[in-house]
Amino acid sequence: MRTWRSLAALGMTVVTAFGMTLVACHASPSVPLPESRAQMLHDPSAAFWREHAPDVYRARFETTKGVFVLEVTRALSPLGADRLYNLIRAGYYDDTRFTRVVPNFIAQFGVPRDSVLAALWYHNTFSDDSVRTSNVRGTFAFAMRGPNDRTTQIYINLVDNVRNDPQGFSPLGRVVEGMNVVDSLYNGYGENSGGGVRAGKQGPLLSGGNAYVDREYPKLDHLIRATIIDRR
Repeated sequence: MRTWRSLAALGMTVVTAFGMTLVACHASPSVPLPESRAQMLHDPSAAFWREHAPDVYRARFETTKGVFVLEVTRALSPLGADRLYNLIRAGYYDDTRFTRVVPNFIAQFGVPRDSVLAALWYHNTFSDDSVRTSNVRGTFAFAMRGPNDRTTQIYINLVDNVRNDPQGFSPLGRVVEGMNVVDSLYNGYGENSGGGVRAGKQGPLLSGGNAYVDREYPKLDHLIRATIIDRR
């Protein structure tokens, strides 16, 4: 880890948040130190979550089937792009599961790894964005239960799902690397393991977290970690 002296030489400043010391860089968007990520995740009202995403950014997702990369274009879905950017920065998706993979439809992730995070984020909704591009194969968007009800779950279109467009599902961007990895995610459970967002059938997943999912659906692929790798 860099010393405070070397950080100062790089034009960084020390700020205080959540009762602890963090480091912020004026040259690029702030990234929380590893020891602060848990605190970010457990305080959804913090200023951290209001940071705007870059105009275009890429996120690398490491999974048990390999790596895929999402490219997000903020102009397509500004509020969605901001929420996804900050969730990734805080490590929300690390050590989670692809709970809903339906052949010839979608691959979905974003159920939190434990019940504490589920309770914090289940009702932490944000407003809709206009649908500016279609839900074609390789694009991705936030799942939702109804208008202005997006939270944390993301689905990737495995085929053209243009029927989602008039329902308000606003794609943020598309898979630019590793679509073959997304296609290979385990899909044997179909809707049984993680469907029912709108019908309110995800209760056991939200209350049981990884322990429940791994016990009941052990073949599901894991999302090991997600990181921002490029900002423009």
